[in-house]
Amino acid sequence: MNPKFVLPKIGELPVSAPIESICKFEKVATTICDTEKSGVNVAADVVVNAINAHKGEKPFALGLSTGRTPLGLYAELVNRYKAGEVSFKNVVVYSLDEFYPMASSSPQSRNHRVYEEFLNYVDIAPENVFFPDGTVERGEVNDYCRRYEQMVNGRIDLMIMGVGELGQIGFNEPGSYSHSTTRLVQLSYNTRKTQDKFFSNPNEVPKMAITMGLETIMSAKQIVLMMWGEEKAGVAKRLIEGNVSEEYPATCLQNHDNVQVVMDEAAAQELTRVKEPWLVAPPIEWSDKLIRKAVIWLCQTVDKPILKLTHQDYIKNSLSDLLERVDTYDKINIRVFNEIQHIISGWPGGKPNADDSTRPVPSSPFPKRVIIFSPHPDDDVISMGGTFNRLIEHGHDVHVAYQVSGNVAVYDDVVLQNIDTAKEMGFGDAFDEIREIIANKKVGEPEPRKLLDLKGAIRRAEARAACRSIGLDDRTNAHFLNLPFYETGGIKKGQLSDDDIEIVKALMREIKPHQIYAAGDLTDPHGTHRVCIEAVLRAFEEVKDEEWAKECHIWLYRGAWQEWDLAVADMAVPLSPEELIRKRHAIFRHLSQKDIVPFPGEDAREFWQRAEERTQGTAALFNKIGLPEYQAIELFAKLL
Repeated sequence: MNPKFVLPKIGELPVSAPIESICKFEKVATTICDTEKSGVNVAADVVVNAINAHKGEKPFALGLSTGRTPLGLYAELVNRYKAGEVSFKNVVVYSLDEFYPMASSSPQSRNHRVYEEFLNYVDIAPENVFFPDGTVERGEVNDYCRRYEQMVNGRIDLMIMGVGELGQIGFNEPGSYSHSTTRLVQLSYNTRKTQDKFFSNPNEVPKMAITMGLETIMSAKQIVLMMWGEEKAGVAKRLIEGNVSEEYPATCLQNHDNVQVVMDEAAAQELTRVKEPWLVAPPIEWSDKLIRKAVIWLCQTVDKPILKLTHQDYIKNSLSDLLERVDTYDKINIRVFNEIQHIISGWPGGKPNADDSTRPVPSSPFPKRVIIFSPHPDDDVISMGGTFNRLIEHGHDVHVAYQVSGNVAVYDDVVLQNIDTAKEMGFGDAFDEIREIIANKKVGEPEPRKLLDLKGAIRRAEARAACRSIGLDDRTNAHFLNLPFYETGGIKKGQLSDDDIEIVKALMREIKPHQIYAAGDLTDPHGTHRVCIEAVLRAFEEVKDEEWAKECHIWLYRGAWQEWDLAVADMAVPLSPEELIRKRHAIFRHLSQKDIVPFPGEDAREFWQRAEERTQGTAALFNKIGLPEYQAIELFAKLL
């Protein structure tokens, strides 16, 4: 098993497929890599080769993007420099944007991390580094922007870029004029909300920024645009296959004659060649799950349940290859119907003394020992609260392990409210002390330990209350791991280390589970979920040969923002109306996360609303394709 988590694959285009066929829906040259790491290597090759091939009298001009997307590339360029593969002595860099007002030395500066992750470790001359100056006096900003524009327009040999979830490049927000140049812009609420994870208080996020314009970006001789992760899948579809639109500024890159998009499989999942490969380059390799995916797609395309699909439906919708290579339409219909029917189970821990030949979970042993790994102290109930409750009701020995404290996701006013409540109840008066600690916090610095401890205590109390609401003994079966990688006191987290793995491994050895549930939802804004699943997989890799582990299976759940593709799902747990309400009440116990919509983006729904609508949407899909109608369904993919 590879401990690096990647999305389950359900089918691939044949290697022999002609590239012009594979890319026939794509308007921009696109390279899809299996992981972000391999994509970073592709992008690094482009940068290194371009710098080394440069022969002009002027230095090579490199445009740098800020944000999270290029950080892996910057680390790899540092590695290439240290290995002697490239030098930056004859390179000049220009940055894409900067908050305003903001000094580049500030930890929240868009360019601070460029120094921190890249420039401080290579041989570039300080005088060759040009970043937008976020300290220019307000009355001089327009003149400054004109000078910066004159310096960079048409000068950049290679621009490195990422793209926002709404199609932003730089701070060119939806609606930006295609001929826009370097300028001071107002930041939208959504953009500021996305950026508030870098600040201890949402009110600290600047309301303005200096950014290169779309015309400035388009003047670069070559552009490499990177996209990593599932959260970029929607914008990737629009950028690569959609029409040019000011509502998605990145689509203007379709008009550039030298753009290379590099993305991982997670970001590429909505592209036609990945999502509907039968439309691109038949014949293809028809795996069981790809057949399921095609049939579900056909149901949605022609608006029919599975068992009503006809031979003509298949032929008219580009699935003749499936009929030719697999079976007749009616046999395929029955095969897929039965397959989906068999993943539905009200017994996620297995049904005792039952024929389990067509059930997703074996009946024996019963009861089972179960660990639910929850990245944050609410992911368990948000993502699989109904299944969690069902496992307890069926008598399994269920344990929940909260991997990180979640302390940075508690606002200061919530702490004060809790301290005030304690004071009112006669448990001491620390209100003024805590208020002073909050007032003296320094922007950009780690939060005071005492304040973090209080925030962690709030999250733990909420998690225990949620456990009690669904019947778990919080005194014995709730485990707070507080993995060290998270406990930096700031937004930027550390690297996963052996210390983290040892903590997870120790719990596994203590419980010796028959089932492990872990988060396969990787869209959280801080990347914590990805680190947490890797911690689970690395720990299991080290114990997999122990006797108890040979009977252990790993199930992946998803959270409030996404659901598993039905073609990928291996178990579907239906919920009754009463179970859905019980799940909602468990989520409500996490009061510090309620009503404030802490997740960045356009979605204004609270976590419980997202969770319910996700699971109810899944139930509606089951019914639409001809399966029974349930109130809600939680889906799981089996990793091992």
